[in-house]
Amino acid sequence: MNNSMIRIIIGHIMKIEAAFLLLPCIVALIYGEKEGFVYLAVAAGTALGGFILGLKKAEDKTLFLKEGCVTTALSWIVMSIIGALPFYITGEIPNYLDACFETVSGFTTTGSSILNDIESLSHASLFWRSGTHWIGGMGVLVFLLSIVSLSGGSTINLMKAESPGPSVGKLVPKIKASARYLYLIYAAMTFIEAVLLMLGGCPIFDSITLAFGTAGTGGFAIRGDSVAGYSAYVQWVITIFMILFGVNFNVYYYMLIRHIKDALKIEEVRYYLLVILSSIVIIFINVRNMFDSVGDAIRHTSFTVASIITTTGFATVDFDTWNTTCKIIIVMLMFIGACAGSTGGGIKVSRFVIIAKTIRKEINSYIHPRSIKKIIYDGKPAEHVMIRSVNVYMATYILILSISILLVSFEGEDLVTTVTSVITCFNNIGPGLNKLGPTCNFSFLGGFTKLVLMFDMLAGRLELFPLVMLFNPKLLKELLITKRRPVSKTK
Repeated sequence: MNNSMIRIIIGHIMKIEAAFLLLPCIVALIYGEKEGFVYLAVAAGTALGGFILGLKKAEDKTLFLKEGCVTTALSWIVMSIIGALPFYITGEIPNYLDACFETVSGFTTTGSSILNDIESLSHASLFWRSGTHWIGGMGVLVFLLSIVSLSGGSTINLMKAESPGPSVGKLVPKIKASARYLYLIYAAMTFIEAVLLMLGGCPIFDSITLAFGTAGTGGFAIRGDSVAGYSAYVQWVITIFMILFGVNFNVYYYMLIRHIKDALKIEEVRYYLLVILSSIVIIFINVRNMFDSVGDAIRHTSFTVASIITTTGFATVDFDTWNTTCKIIIVMLMFIGACAGSTGGGIKVSRFVIIAKTIRKEINSYIHPRSIKKIIYDGKPAEHVMIRSVNVYMATYILILSISILLVSFEGEDLVTTVTSVITCFNNIGPGLNKLGPTCNFSFLGGFTKLVLMFDMLAGRLELFPLVMLFNPKLLKELLITKRRPVSKTK
């Protein structure tokens, strides 16, 4: 295990987080809030810690996939522990475990909250709370790769460990350039949404924080009623951008370089849009009579479907009051999630497409035993490695989901609350059903349950394996016992 490189990268991550922690200081200065001093102190301490971790250079700069996974998991844990400090020190979230829950929920873009009175937070804390979505949406390690040159030739393993989806590749030959393109697209789309919200009469602070929540598909709002109190225009803008941020970012890159044919070949996006449209139609038919007009019914239905499938978690209505058919569709959308290579969570549409094609191939093999057919994905044969990774992912997903539901059941809540609490956290969505519906929060849950759900949020955001690997005894031994590894000449 290359502990030196893990230490150095975590140091870089701490420096980046320290820089982001300065932004709430500026917000506090604008609004004249004393909480800014707390953010400044935490930023200074974090920067100092990051500087100390980076003092000793690494002889071997090679990162294999296991180091990439461990580094990613530890980075997100450290980032969450530090990010919770301002909430706790300011007293705005007096319980540190609750502060950690809120911060993990923010960075993982889950949006599940323990706050009963969101609007009582300072502007600095509201900004940091929503900002964690933006930081975690595209990934802090991807951001690191976009600004820092890490030699060794194996930094693709960092991107693989953090980026969502069954397969991760480079947009361009150099990893740094690929990461930079991703963040430029991400930042540009966030800026455009914020401007459009402001043009619709939305206050500047609200526009920025809502854009952060939409871009990261997180769902933290700065009002107790989420997005329900904003105008129809604002809700439509957020709906459209939630769907856009749920699209594989490779599509936008291909469009930018005018490779339209390559963009259209990504069939996952077509299925993603088909699922959205189908869900809107079915739910609209079921809830039409609950609204004053057809326009209102379409708007709230579209918003809810977009919010759930992209795992954003914003709400304009209490969908927990809808009929059973609608709630079943909503739960199904929670599992499906957005596209691979987007900021959305869930299992991902691409995995369901590959599973469906695998099932069809197996059925055909029973009917025509001698036929040899390959699974075609995006116009070319799917690699065996991809199909195997999807199968392993699904098996691990079901196992963790089942164990988590069992552990949360000790809380003693009803079946719907128990099951949807795990589903919504594991898939990084935010609201669940029953006692965890859009108008409720997670504050009543016990400490043990919150720890389980925090694990689920991190595991879901990091595609399971980086976090699960930390529990491997052999890997833990390698991590805790530093051994000098021979310098590798292979990249």
